[in-house]
Amino acid sequence: MTAAEPLLHLEGLRRWVRLPGGEDLHILRGVDLEVDAGDHVAIVGRSGSGKSTLLNLLGLIDRQSDGVLRFDGQDVHRLRDARRARLRGASIGFVFQQFNLLDGRTALENVMMPLLYGDARQFWRREKLAREMLDRVGLGGRADQVPARLSGGEQQRVAVARALVRRPRLILADEPTGALDVSTGEAVMELLDEIARDSDAALVTITHDLQVAALSQRAYLLDEGTLHDIGTLDAAGTAEARTALTATAGLRAGREAVA
Repeated sequence: MTAAEPLLHLEGLRRWVRLPGGEDLHILRGVDLEVDAGDHVAIVGRSGSGKSTLLNLLGLIDRQSDGVLRFDGQDVHRLRDARRARLRGASIGFVFQQFNLLDGRTALENVMMPLLYGDARQFWRREKLAREMLDRVGLGGRADQVPARLSGGEQQRVAVARALVRRPRLILADEPTGALDVSTGEAVMELLDEIARDSDAALVTITHDLQVAALSQRAYLLDEGTLHDIGTLDAAGTAEARTALTATAGLRAGREAVA
């Protein structure tokens, strides 16, 4: 990647699916986006706006129907499935709303899991690396606990540690505070942002919570398959952002819905 090349480059990105009746359902209608290393970007939108589809494309889980998606200067659409999977495992970390921890495994074992598929150095140092990451998220003393014995905030911290243990260059957070109370969610987001910043990783947060989006450097509204730049969302919110967001149902502004 050259100095001028963004980590993520999306140009005219489209995704559609063929319905049983033969018609095409257009989910993304030409998304343009650039994300540099160290950026924190939030994408907000109501349910059904295409956020999950966009996340799957950014995470190299799915392929676009048309348009360009480059990661680290590579046109990932041209890569074979095995190469995409290796790139995803090495360079992209996922944090989900529901934690997705393995119930019968300890916090340490959950965080070690991605390292089983890493390079030889990561594999043989997996316990040390996992313990270091649990220390980093404040759970060094809870490493031997299974998820059922951890609070929701602690489980999400384990999920953050698992996502970051391979030092990914891109972190995708999908409604990362949706299962948490407001104060715990804020603490988790601050931690995630801090660790991403320290490692110069790009952080893309997919959310319908304006309070979460306000923690980002810049925010975008995904509406009817297109992405709109709404700048930054401070506590008061900009006039442009509020104009765009009040037209979109189902977003949360802290505890209050946008009317």
